[in-house]
Amino acid sequence: MRKQLPLLLLGFFFTLSAWAADAPKPDSADATRAAFLKLIDRPKVAPAVEIKDTGEIHGVAHAHFTYASFGTQRVPGIWAKPAKVTGRLPVVIMLHGTGGKKEDFNAEMEKYAHAGFMAVAIDGPFHGERAPSAKIPGSEKNADYEAAILAAWRTGQGHPFFYDTVWDVMRLVDYLQTRDDVDPKRIGLMGVSKGGIETYLTAAADHRIAVAVPFIGAESFRYALDHDLWSHRTETIPIALSGAAKDAGVAKVDADFVRKFYDKVAPGIYSQFDGPAMIPLIAPRPLLIVNGELDLRTPKAGVDECLANAQPIYDAAKTPGALKFMAEPKTQHKVTPEGYQAGFDWFKQWLKPEAPVEAPVNTK
Repeated sequence: MRKQLPLLLLGFFFTLSAWAADAPKPDSADATRAAFLKLIDRPKVAPAVEIKDTGEIHGVAHAHFTYASFGTQRVPGIWAKPAKVTGRLPVVIMLHGTGGKKEDFNAEMEKYAHAGFMAVAIDGPFHGERAPSAKIPGSEKNADYEAAILAAWRTGQGHPFFYDTVWDVMRLVDYLQTRDDVDPKRIGLMGVSKGGIETYLTAAADHRIAVAVPFIGAESFRYALDHDLWSHRTETIPIALSGAAKDAGVAKVDADFVRKFYDKVAPGIYSQFDGPAMIPLIAPRPLLIVNGELDLRTPKAGVDECLANAQPIYDAAKTPGALKFMAEPKTQHKVTPEGYQAGFDWFKQWLKPEAPVEAPVNTK
């Protein structure tokens, strides 16, 4: 019996190991999504939407609106939609990049509205109408945004660096789904740079985003940190990063300090909630990733990691063509007209607007 005991124990451990291998992993899709939603969660408030019609031009109706997101935060937005078309429209929400504003999308919104979409753009936290010092002569372009990120570093409160926008978009979707001119099953999301990151994070967290197009935003923060390419991202927030380094008594910022900085201002951004972890959560919904071939802010090798993790999920879901990558040749950190056109075509393909509006004739 004594001789058999080690064999029995060995068999037990083999069985235990096999069970552990088959058990759900803590970093599974559902667990990752739940952890992210818990991180960004805020007490919900009534949207208290305020709308001001701003006119109709060439069959497209325009409006400015605001809605409550959390606390005292109100999010300003604009929309453009076919003026005479009845029924429920597909929607495309548009998110700007660092230093941008909702009006950056005016031309794109007009184009989408003429194609039969309702196009919506909002100001991100501490941008556009949400940047109190933006109109002060001589003020830094992103002063309010960087000050908010530095405050998050110092207090651990709030996530103006990417995550708060996800909450804003989810609250916007709550509102859009109550409108009788919106098809709640045909809501798309696109964003540029910072907005591209916010696009894939939101689509990963919220199944109500039916189609997603992150422009020059899909990336692996971990890859950039591991390969000393982090400065191409942090150069968008130099005041916040240098202020945090000064607080910590760090004379020269390096990858190790940037990790500590990210841990406070965007927890998990280079690990549990990095691009290679979050982008696969969008499957099987249609996803087009557009990045510049030479973009060091979103290094190609990091994008490849995102795609390598997502492709098997899309393959298993048997949704042919639902995942697509467009590398813009000889392009750095910008979206070309061809890139924007690819996004437009993608939304038309998957959200299927039914009633295009005749565009004005260009007589120039």
